[in-house]
Amino acid sequence: MASKEEIIAKAKASITEFDEDMAAEAANESLAAGVDPVEIIEHGYTAGMLYVGEQFEQGTLFLPHVLAAAEAMKAGVDVLTPEMEKRKSQTTKLGTVVIGTIEGDIHSIGKDIVASMLNIAGFEVVDLGRDVPIKTFVEKAKELKPDIVASSALMTTTMVNQIQIEEQLKEAGVRDKVKTMVGGAPVTQDWADKIGANIYGESATDAVTKVKAALKR
Repeated sequence: MASKEEIIAKAKASITEFDEDMAAEAANESLAAGVDPVEIIEHGYTAGMLYVGEQFEQGTLFLPHVLAAAEAMKAGVDVLTPEMEKRKSQTTKLGTVVIGTIEGDIHSIGKDIVASMLNIAGFEVVDLGRDVPIKTFVEKAKELKPDIVASSALMTTTMVNQIQIEEQLKEAGVRDKVKTMVGGAPVTQDWADKIGANIYGESATDAVTKVKAALKR
């Protein structure tokens, strides 16, 4: 039987090689070997996605590659989901997070990783997808009364829309009932402070840690 390290390496390779079958195979092997799904997602699939993301930024890979890598990750995570759901039902729900990539932005890798990591950590995650209108964030905040409203922006041109989320949540009278989290490549702690967001998630792991800390009752 393959060792944990080998399975994790295979999971990572399946993403960088855009191989859905290999991703599902690594997931099945990890379940058989009793590897924690969080480990294979974080050190395998997510590590692979981050590598693909860096190559995309540098112009050595293109959008079709990124989408193919995301499909491979989905194939692996789909296999692991039942086991994660089983484990999650044994843990108490930590809170609800509404998350989406902001209007005008079609990038969703970072947001997808954060959403799956929050889910694994025991949060109820409502993923609005990508290119999400500001009013949708606000409507969902009113309707679902989540603990956190999180938005991701991958471009400086779309990150200005994160100001609108703050403004429109205030106008809707729900800003004081939720905490907001911002993230994405151009987003910084300074930006979060400037617009009045409660949390800045630098990476998926950082986002999970900070959300947990913000919701400690």
